[in-house]
Amino acid sequence: MSRLLFVVPPLAGHVNPLVGVAAAAVARGHEVAWVGPCPVVRDLVGERVYPAGSTVERRPAGLRAYAALRFLWTGFLVPLADAMVPGVLAAVEDFGPDLLVVDQQAFAGALVASRLGLPWVTSASTSAELSDPLGALPRIADWVREQQRGLRARHGVEGEDDLRFSPHSVVVFSTAELAGEPAVRVAGPLFVGPSLAPRRPVLFPWARLRPGGRIVLVTLGTTNSEAGGRFLAECALALAEVPELQGVLVDPGGFLVGVADTVVVPAVPQLELMTRAAAVVCHGGHNTVCEALAHGVPLVIAPIRDDQPVLADQVVGAGAGVRLRFDHVRAGDIARAVRTVVGDPAYALAAGRVRGSFERAGGAEAVVSHVEDLLRAVRR
Repeated sequence: MSRLLFVVPPLAGHVNPLVGVAAAAVARGHEVAWVGPCPVVRDLVGERVYPAGSTVERRPAGLRAYAALRFLWTGFLVPLADAMVPGVLAAVEDFGPDLLVVDQQAFAGALVASRLGLPWVTSASTSAELSDPLGALPRIADWVREQQRGLRARHGVEGEDDLRFSPHSVVVFSTAELAGEPAVRVAGPLFVGPSLAPRRPVLFPWARLRPGGRIVLVTLGTTNSEAGGRFLAECALALAEVPELQGVLVDPGGFLVGVADTVVVPAVPQLELMTRAAAVVCHGGHNTVCEALAHGVPLVIAPIRDDQPVLADQVVGAGAGVRLRFDHVRAGDIARAVRTVVGDPAYALAAGRVRGSFERAGGAEAVVSHVEDLLRAVRR
């Protein structure tokens, strides 16, 4: 059997898909370890974790477009890579992995694997980069390449390959039915659908849900609480206009108080709630989108930044939801959108088609089989 080292950033949405992959690998006799910024990664995986780097500066609220992209690279991705490289090198030396599974935003894994000549696989927790979002913006694309050249120079790694894409294989936690075929050339793209695995228990007031009723789940993920106060307040007002459905609002920032029949909590057992959801209102984070569609639940998406507009367009293109403008949307707009995706059966049918593509794709087991095939090929 083999040793697999998972290299991840301190982001739940990027770690969660790999939790299921790691569990499937262990069940098939492989040995697994993790490396990433602690305590965040350790709290998410609760297994053998090597510390690498630290949680970097949070992005200021309100950044959009190029300002958001610039901060993503200069304020997060590049400093995170610089900080993580020593810890990843130490983890490789101690654990002796046969292959690295590297999250697309954990460039330290790509740098170390390239430097040491180890095989590595990209974990694309979001499919947005494969759509070549900067294809029509050559100057910005050149700037992104320059950021990567700086990383390579500082860490003694030759070559010009894009650190976001392994030359061995790219695992995409989506399907072509939702994301479309890659617009960029990558080696061995493998669409596996979402990897859904049990997560750590979250306390939730189940008794407050209406018996046998259906809910509208509203969530902006784990990193958008500062930007979400106004939007969540509008959602609370909107759900009052749809009394046949009960709202569950995730409000980690504590913006809402006294919202009648709506359940407002800082965190939710999201996968369990999906089984009772008639619709999901969200920002377009990849995990939430795929978890909703994996349950055949249509979406109302108000993207904020980064990959979220791309994913919103994917959902709309698949016919499984509608898109709203995050900064300008009002309660009436949200209420109408919820009524549309719940009332028109075409949206649920489209969500069901995507769910079927997810089920055929194989999920975590498909990833482990692919890694095993790659290791056999490398060892020949």
